[in-house]
Amino acid sequence: MAFPKRRRVCPCPGVGRAKKGHILQPWSALGRIWWRPWGWLGWCRDRRYGVALSEPCPSTSPVRGSAAYLGTVICHVGGAPCPLSTVQSPSHPPLIPCPLSGSPASQQETLGRSDPFPSFIPCLVSVNFFCPSLNFARPRSVICCSSSPHVQPHHGPVPAASYLVPEIVRETQDLIEQGALLQAHRKLMDLECSRDGLMYEQYRMDSGNTRDMTLIHSYFGSTQGLSDELAKQLWMVLQRSLVTVRRDPTLLVSVVRIIEREEKIDRRILDRKKQTSFVPPGRPKNWKEKMFAILDRTVTTRIEGTQADTRESDKMWLVRHLEIIRKYVLDDLIVAKNLMVQCFPPHYEIFRNLLSMYHQALSTRMQELAAEDLEANEIVSLLTWVLNTYTSAEMMGNAELAPEVDVSILEPLLSPDVVSELLNTYMSILTSNIIAWLRKALETDKKDWIRETEPEADQDGSYQTTLPAIVFQMFEQNLQVAAQISEDLKTKVLVLCLQQMNSFLSRYKEEAQSYKEEHLRDRQHPHCYVQYMIAIINNCQTFKESIVSLKRKYLRSETEEGVSLTQPSMDGILDTIAQEGCSSLLEEVFLDLEQHLSELMTRKWLLGSNAVDIICVTVEDYFSDFAKIKKPYKKRMTAEAQRRVVLEYLRAVMQKRISFRSAEERKEGAERMVREAAQLRLLFRKLAAGFGEDADGHCDTIAAIAEVIKLTDPSLLYLEVSTLVSKYPDIRDEHIGALLAMRGDTSRDLKQTIIETLEQGPTQANPNYVPIFKEIMVPSLNVAKLLK
Repeated sequence: MAFPKRRRVCPCPGVGRAKKGHILQPWSALGRIWWRPWGWLGWCRDRRYGVALSEPCPSTSPVRGSAAYLGTVICHVGGAPCPLSTVQSPSHPPLIPCPLSGSPASQQETLGRSDPFPSFIPCLVSVNFFCPSLNFARPRSVICCSSSPHVQPHHGPVPAASYLVPEIVRETQDLIEQGALLQAHRKLMDLECSRDGLMYEQYRMDSGNTRDMTLIHSYFGSTQGLSDELAKQLWMVLQRSLVTVRRDPTLLVSVVRIIEREEKIDRRILDRKKQTSFVPPGRPKNWKEKMFAILDRTVTTRIEGTQADTRESDKMWLVRHLEIIRKYVLDDLIVAKNLMVQCFPPHYEIFRNLLSMYHQALSTRMQELAAEDLEANEIVSLLTWVLNTYTSAEMMGNAELAPEVDVSILEPLLSPDVVSELLNTYMSILTSNIIAWLRKALETDKKDWIRETEPEADQDGSYQTTLPAIVFQMFEQNLQVAAQISEDLKTKVLVLCLQQMNSFLSRYKEEAQSYKEEHLRDRQHPHCYVQYMIAIINNCQTFKESIVSLKRKYLRSETEEGVSLTQPSMDGILDTIAQEGCSSLLEEVFLDLEQHLSELMTRKWLLGSNAVDIICVTVEDYFSDFAKIKKPYKKRMTAEAQRRVVLEYLRAVMQKRISFRSAEERKEGAERMVREAAQLRLLFRKLAAGFGEDADGHCDTIAAIAEVIKLTDPSLLYLEVSTLVSKYPDIRDEHIGALLAMRGDTSRDLKQTIIETLEQGPTQANPNYVPIFKEIMVPSLNVAKLLK
C-alpha cells in the first residue's frame, strides 16, 4: 500500500521529514530510525533533541495486516513541548492519542516534570497504536534517550501497558526482598523479554552494530542484577530445602516453578539460536543444572559439617562423627522420599539424584578419613561403618527407604584397594599393640608376684592372677571388633592372637624360671612365693581352657584345620611351665625334707628315728597349700611327690648307708621299711583323694625291697631277687649288689652267681610299668666293693 503524498514534518530539526517507506528521514548522521514488527524506533543523538517516532503500515504489522496506523513523535526541546507529528493513511482518519495516557489529546500535550533528565539515562515511554476498523488496540513501547539536560520524562499517570524500567526494577527488587519470588520472576521475565526482543531486532537488522546493542544492554543493565539477586534467593531456599519442605513446601514449589520457567525459556532461545545464532546476554541460565549443583554442595557441606570433635578433644571422635552422619543421611533421605518428591516434577528424579549426591559425598568423606593417620580402633570404626553399617537396616537398608534404595546395587564407598590398605595398616598396628599389651600385662603380673599378700582365688578356691583374664579379654575385644568387619579379618586376627600368645608364653616361662631362681637365692623372699607359684601353675590351665574356648567361638569349622596346622601347639609350652612350677614347689618341699631324708637307712633310723613321721607331716602341710592348685596339675604333683619320696627312700637303700649285722637287725629294718611304706601309702592316698587312681604303686616298691632284706634263708635269695627283678625290670646289677650288701650276710660268690644268673634271663616289662630304679645312681666305688 502506498502512503499519501501529504506529509507532516516533525518540528525537531535533528530528526527530519517523514518519507514514503521510511516515515522519518534524519537530517544528519547523528540520528537513526529503524523498524520493528511492533513499531518504529528513532534515536536522536543530537544533544538538543529528543526522539521522533512514526509507524508505517507494513504487511508484517502485528495488527493483523491492517493498512494504516498512527505514528507519534515525542520531543521536548528546551523545556517546551514538541508537537506530535502524524502520518495518516488513506483508509483511516487521523487519530492522535495521548502518548502517555492512551486517550485523545491535543498536539500541544506537555510532558511535565521539573527534575532534569540525566544524561544518556533511558526512559521508557508508551505509544498506543489503534486500528479503528478492527476495534483493536495494542500498546507498544519505545525508548526515548537524549543527552540534553532539557529533555524531561513525564511523571504523570502511566497506563498499565507502559513500561518504566527503573520503576519495574524497584518493584521487582521489593518483591524479591518480600519473598514474593513468583511475582518477582514474572516482572523479571517481562524486562528480559523487552530487552531480548529489542536486541534481537537490532541483531537481525545490523548484527555488526555493537554500539546500539551495547546501548540497549546498558539501558536494561539492572535486569541482570535482578536475575542474580533472584537466583541467590532461590539457592538459599534450595540450601535449606530439607527444612523448607517441612515448614513451607509451597516456597520450595515456587522455586521449582521458577526454575522450570527458566528452563523452558532456555530451550526456546537455544532452538532460535540454531536458526539465527542470536543468544541474549545471560542465556542460557541453566538454573536446573545450577540447582543440582547447589544441592550437591549442600549435601557435601552437610556431611563435612557433622564432625564436631577431634582426636585431641575426644578419643571417640570418629565414632561420634560416623553416627551423626548415619542419622543425618537417613533422616534426610526419608524426608526426600516422602516430601521432596512431591515438590519436584517427576522427570527431575529428585530422590534418585539426592541419593547419588549423598552416596558420592559419603564416598569422598570416607576417602578423606581413610587418608588420615588413623589409629587401629579408628580404622576398625571406619571399616565397620563403610562395610556393614552403611548397607544395614540402620541406614541404607532401612525399611522406610525401600524399594527406592536397593543396597545390593550400591557402589562401595571405598575401593577394594583402599580397604585392603586399611586392613594391612590395621593388622600392622594391631600386631604392635598386642605385643605391647602382652608385655605390659606380664610386667604388671610380675609386680604382683612380690607382694606381701596372697593372690586372689577363683570360685573353686584356686589361686590365680589377673594375667589370663587381661590377655584373653584383650583378644576377645579385638576378635569381636574384627568380626564386625568381615570373617576373613576375624580369622586373621585370631591367627595373630595365637601367634603372639605362643611368643608370650615363652616369655612367661622365662619369667617364671627367673622367679624361682630369685627365690632360691633367698628363700625368705618373696614372702608369698609358694602361693604365687601356685597361681602361675593355675594360670597355665586357664590359658589352655581360654585358647580352646577362643578357637571354638571364633574359628569356623572349615578353616579350623588350616589354622591349627599353622599354629604351634601351646599346650606343650603350658605343660612345661606348669611342670616346672610344680617341680619348683616340690623342690621347696624337699629342701625342707633334705635333713630327714638323709637319716633314712642309717643306724639312727634303725634305732628309732622319726624321720618318716616328719617327712609325712611336712608333705601334708605343704600340700594343704597345694590344695589351691587346679585339679589336673594337683593330680600330677601328688603323683610326683610320691614318686620322689619313694625315690629318695630307695636311693637311701642303694647308697649303703647301713649294713645289717644280724638277722635280728635285718628283720627289724625290714619291718620298719614295711611300716614306713604303709605310712607313706596312707599319706598319698589321702592327698590323692578324688583323683580316682591307685596311689600305692611306688610305695609298694619299698615293701618289695623289704622282703629281700628280711629273708632269713640265703639260699632263697635268688628266687626273691628274681621276683623283684621281674616286677621292676629297670633294676640293674649295681642295684642288686647294693641291696645284697645292705643285708650283710651274702658271700661274694653268691652275689656273683645271682647277678650272672639274672643277666642270662631278662624279663618282659609290664607296659604300664613306670621305671623308678633307672633314676637311682649307685656310686661306682661302692659297686666294686659290693662284689668283693
